[in-house]
Amino acid sequence: KFGMIIIKCFPYFKKTTRYILYYTLKPFIIDIRREEAAMKENLIITISRQYGSGGREIGRRLAECLGIPYYDKELIILAAERSGYARSLFEEADQKASNSMIFSLMRAGSMVNSYDLPLNDKIYLIQSGVIQQVARQGSCVIVGRCADYVLQDRFPCVNVFIHAALQKRMDRAVKVYGLSPDNVQSVLLKTDKRRETYYNYYTGRKFGDARNYTLSLDSLGVGIENAVRVMADYVESWDGD
Repeated sequence: KFGMIIIKCFPYFKKTTRYILYYTLKPFIIDIRREEAAMKENLIITISRQYGSGGREIGRRLAECLGIPYYDKELIILAAERSGYARSLFEEADQKASNSMIFSLMRAGSMVNSYDLPLNDKIYLIQSGVIQQVARQGSCVIVGRCADYVLQDRFPCVNVFIHAALQKRMDRAVKVYGLSPDNVQSVLLKTDKRRETYYNYYTGRKFGDARNYTLSLDSLGVGIENAVRVMADYVESWDGD
């Protein structure tokens, strides 16, 4: 009970005191959040992100904090096993759009034979089926692959868009990913453009538009650790409306 009182009063302490209390009580806080996440049946957290913003790391840490499964590369393995296609076909699938008229008709509700679809569209549909499958199994964190759109109106979802200033993302990409400072900006912009094109095509929405997400967060403005904490607090308080 004493620990719960401290957590409730946490925002009112001075900054230095908050840091000391947070790291002292961190294991206790994590246990509480895991219990609360378990009580929220099938709460799915989806993460869309700009390249270099740390969305993948934030998703992994958040899942660990809440004690729920994390899906990123794992979706590729599951989709490959389910479909019989080579895993390599799914590796960069969330950055390739086929621009197929047939798929556009299917998304609009027309009756179309999926066998007539280009390979990229088939990969998307297989991947979408796997996303729905893991969501049915229970609460989890899913990174990328239009999961927010795939699960809409099917499961309670907190859909998060992780972004950050270009220069901060460039600095992180050089430090964490080992990209060359000479071409890091080009890599970031091209990757963002591919993700945007893919998302816009398969969802009919605009990538990064705050209206499509429950929460939009400047990850490098507050730091990775604080971003995880903000998201955990948000999920904890979210009522589903």
